[in-house]
Amino acid sequence: MDHVTLYHNPRCSKSRKALELLRAHNVEPEIVEYLKAPPSLSELDRILTLLGMEPRELMRRKETVYKDLALDDESLDRHSLLQAMVEHPILIERPIAVSNDRAALGRPPDNVLDVL
Repeated sequence: MDHVTLYHNPRCSKSRKALELLRAHNVEPEIVEYLKAPPSLSELDRILTLLGMEPRELMRRKETVYKDLALDDESLDRHSLLQAMVEHPILIERPIAVSNDRAALGRPPDNVLDVL
């Protein structure tokens, strides 16, 4: 079985559901509580590449910090957006499952099974 990492927020129902689904498939993922231990800029860049997404697509745009930092400014480059996500991990949508060269955003939670 491949090693699976789950970027997880235990307070999020979708994140808890994704963890339940993985465990139901006999997968005990490495759990990263990303609010306490955010991914590095390079890790986040790799995750986005695996997801085939741009930074804003993985951002929680309704968070106050998104508005406070004016992250909707189209002139901001990828590096600036990634840096904001590392410094303010609440901006990162969750849950995210990563295994080898695959990643999936658990929205809906069933999507995390795509990495198996």
